[in-house]
Amino acid sequence: WLNMESPSHSPNLSAMNNLFNLTMSYRRDSDIFLPYGELRPLRQPRPLAVPRKSRLVAWVVSNWHEGSRRVSYYQELRKHIVVDVYGKHHAPLPREQLLPTVSRYCFYLAFENSQHEDYITEKLWRNALAAGTVPVVLGPPRHNYERFLPPDSFIHVDDFGSAGELARYLWELGWDPERYRGYLQWRRWFRPVAGADWARRLCRVCHFLHSTPARYGAVPDLAAWFV
Repeated sequence: WLNMESPSHSPNLSAMNNLFNLTMSYRRDSDIFLPYGELRPLRQPRPLAVPRKSRLVAWVVSNWHEGSRRVSYYQELRKHIVVDVYGKHHAPLPREQLLPTVSRYCFYLAFENSQHEDYITEKLWRNALAAGTVPVVLGPPRHNYERFLPPDSFIHVDDFGSAGELARYLWELGWDPERYRGYLQWRRWFRPVAGADWARRLCRVCHFLHSTPARYGAVPDLAAWFV
């Protein structure tokens, strides 16, 4: 059973009880762990290179749902700070221009469409980290992000009492180059790698099957585990 969607977008799980032998997803407790991205150590440290910044906050969003937590938070945040929004129903942004455009911003809103354990998607790995900007995250709790990232490499909305407090922090940080660079120091030792194509996903399956002792089992209650 391979699924990269969150529980909020994974219906009818109970219909698949006792059907699958193995699970494969972004969840760390899957039989085959398939994260949306990861940090890989560099062979040797490298000097820190920060892309030139000319704007403050960007957000790329296609699935716009008024009642969602991320849209509600954005609506509060924009009252205090300018956020440039790209995507469907907003400023157009061709895929090939995503990283060059986001790299010009100090911060990127890596807001997940739902909040669940380990559900940390390409919004962080590709849109923010690969672009060389600092992610402002809304998703699972901070301690969950810290299983994948250094604690000083991102800004979590839950660390602030309000969207206004977060806006003030971003404004001050964006005008303080030395403090801002502190959020990028991890790049001296690691590089972000976003996702995997289908060929590599299948390679993970093959590796698991060849390296794990043969056993029989069935996932009895997929919903109870995943949700």
